[in-house]
Amino acid sequence: MNWNQLLSTKRLGMEEWKTSSRPEDRTQFQRDYDRIIFSSPFRRMQNKTQVFPLPEHIFVHNRLTHSLEVASVGRSLGNLLSEKVTDENPENILAPEVGTIVSAACLAHDLGNPPFGHSGESAISNFFQNGAGKEFENQLSPGEWSDFIRFDGNANALRLLSHQFAGKRPGGFALTYPTLASIVKYPFESPLATKQKFGFFQSEKDQFQKIATELQVPKKTEEELSFQRYPLVYLVEAADDICYQIMDLEDAFKLGILKYERVKELFLNFYDPVQDQKTLQRIENTLQKVADQNEKISFLRAGVIGKLIHESMRIFEENYDAILTGSFSKSLVGSLQNRQAAAMKQVKEISFSEVYAHRTVVEIEIAGYKIIGTLLDEFVGAVINPEDRYNKKILSLLPAQYHPQSDSLYHKIQSAVDFISGMTDIFALDLYRKIKGISLPGVI
Repeated sequence: MNWNQLLSTKRLGMEEWKTSSRPEDRTQFQRDYDRIIFSSPFRRMQNKTQVFPLPEHIFVHNRLTHSLEVASVGRSLGNLLSEKVTDENPENILAPEVGTIVSAACLAHDLGNPPFGHSGESAISNFFQNGAGKEFENQLSPGEWSDFIRFDGNANALRLLSHQFAGKRPGGFALTYPTLASIVKYPFESPLATKQKFGFFQSEKDQFQKIATELQVPKKTEEELSFQRYPLVYLVEAADDICYQIMDLEDAFKLGILKYERVKELFLNFYDPVQDQKTLQRIENTLQKVADQNEKISFLRAGVIGKLIHESMRIFEENYDAILTGSFSKSLVGSLQNRQAAAMKQVKEISFSEVYAHRTVVEIEIAGYKIIGTLLDEFVGAVINPEDRYNKKILSLLPAQYHPQSDSLYHKIQSAVDFISGMTDIFALDLYRKIKGISLPGVI
């Protein structure tokens, strides 16, 4: 792979569009960023759970704030890479825009996640694998069935950004090929996934193949629909990994799940007592001047994120040739070494044992299963049997953009999944209560 092919301003659904000869106030990749940040799906993320339920009096991260922070870290990583790419390809006018591409992709990386955090993905999969949706197994192709029982927010993000929903324009958001390629962390179809994660549904596989072909991202094998990773995916993934792990510790402290001294220790573990001696002394001097513990934790968190940005970029540069040939198989954060690797391992262990297993997190996961399972049962049943009197009433609640556009069973089910996966936590809970007849106005 080389950057002259990897960087392109071609837009999905607008392939014949020509760049204006007039001076532009924004680059094409800045337009991508703006289209995402002004979109309704992006705004809805403010009411989607990241990890913790959304409390009334203590601010914790939701999907929107997480995405903004990931975009900030991604921009830093991209700008560092941009310097290298520009030096190697001084004639390439798009090379200075690498930071903007990564930042835009980071903004969009969680758009496909359903309500109630990661448990929302599991709830959708569970409906088809173990719930009422299991009846469709023999009526769908193996690939279509695999899309539902392995439902993944990453693949759903590509669908949301690229699918022409009813009444909408071709190409969805009509983003540039590089921005779309940068969000596909797992560039293969669901039947090839050894775990839950995959990159695109059957409905979007032709679109992704077109993007990969244009950018000259090679297939892993000619026989299977599996591609090498687009190089900027590594930076999007690293930004996500850094923010996800580090910011969750700050939230856990604010919610009283982890004590100040423990979080401080976890953050300081990323520094080497000998090599980082001067830095550690400056950190301690600053902490002595600050009385507010929230401010102290924020200061420590910022330092760790900065350290991990430069460490991730170092790993990218060390494996630069392998990344461009598609032979690098790890994540950047997963390739941390020595002290950073040990510190990150400890953070993950504590997060899974004490943070993600906290009662408040488990409660919302259970609620998510119940709510999403019920909504899927209602809306999938309605799109399959639309003539039923009750189902007609259910379908009247389905927005026009989600109405099935073909007689295909796969696409009918997708229309219901599209609607439910796009809901906020609050909207899903409210609709669940109304359908169940709970707390209706005037009903005792």
